[in-house]
Amino acid sequence: MRKSVLIGIVSAFFFTATFILNRSMNLTGGSFLWASSLRFIFMFLILLLFMKKDSRKNVKEVISINPKYWLLYSTIGFGLFYFFLSAASDYGESWFIASLWQLTTVCGILLTPLFGHKIPLKPLFISIFILIGVFLLQYENILVSNMGNKAFIALIFVLIAGTAYPLGNRKMMAIVGDSLTAMERLYGMTLMSLPFWLIIAAIATYKVGLPSISQLFQSFLVALYSGVIAMYLYFKATNMEKDNPHYLALVESTVSAEVIFALLGGIFILGDRVPSVIGIIGIGFIFTGIILSAIIKE
Repeated sequence: MRKSVLIGIVSAFFFTATFILNRSMNLTGGSFLWASSLRFIFMFLILLLFMKKDSRKNVKEVISINPKYWLLYSTIGFGLFYFFLSAASDYGESWFIASLWQLTTVCGILLTPLFGHKIPLKPLFISIFILIGVFLLQYENILVSNMGNKAFIALIFVLIAGTAYPLGNRKMMAIVGDSLTAMERLYGMTLMSLPFWLIIAAIATYKVGLPSISQLFQSFLVALYSGVIAMYLYFKATNMEKDNPHYLALVESTVSAEVIFALLGGIFILGDRVPSVIGIIGIGFIFTGIILSAIIKE
């Protein structure tokens, strides 16, 4: 198995905390406005604590070269991405949102021409194969249950998030090049997305008041597991393949593992419904896509 793909799968495991804990906060009355903004505020504080002074200085010097681009693509890649992904948690179980999130693999691949490369066909085929699994997994929710409108809203929110995330990440990789490590780029993008999150926090305070102790604690866990650990691993994996659109697309497709992790976590931790037989077949498609992404060669 290619090392970058393996790192991507491990990243997906930690990123699953987003779907499970956001859903948990929603079920206990927590606002998605706080869930999204607190994650990045806590992320910044955690990174600030562990980043060395020289690394922070290096990040600031690189940002000063092109601050407008940093602000724009950090707001897109972190701000719009996580705001809409958190909002989607109001419209379904953790595994439901995690499976819709797999649309990001196709979104990322279709953005490839913006960076001077042809669309890699093998990763695109794998992503479509995974999306067939996603459709089967969502068959009961969308066509059988009464979730129609909720499912459609969740789909729109996830499409926005799924486009913003790879766009912001790829643009920042192109801007930064080799001048920053994965951890430094994570710190820089978190720093430059703070204006957006402080505005969201102010809106949350006005609309729903201050967050509960429970939401503060769960948001901290999301920041640590999904924000710092998962994003660092994802950035590391994508950095390793930034000059190879084929393997970069395969790394991005490892987010499909989140469906499996979120399904198990949602069922055993939150008491989510077990998918139907058709849904189980869909999971089989997704799992097969994960295996193919790990072993396929250019």
